[in-house]
Amino acid sequence: MGTLLIILAVLFLALIVILPLVEKYAPKGEGRNYGNLTRFIFPLVALLIVAQMIRYYFF
Repeated sequence: MGTLLIILAVLFLALIVILPLVEKYAPKGEGRNYGNLTRFIFPLVALLIVAQMIRYYFF
């Protein structure tokens, strides 16, 4: 349980640090292109599925 809380705390702190940086350096204007962001969705979902399979079978 302690490990879970540590991971959640690290993710929360990373979100607090990374979100302002992304907003600061994001391109301004109406023409924001979210195509670059969506290309990361499927690899991250695949990584999550693999991590959950490893956790299920080995831990």
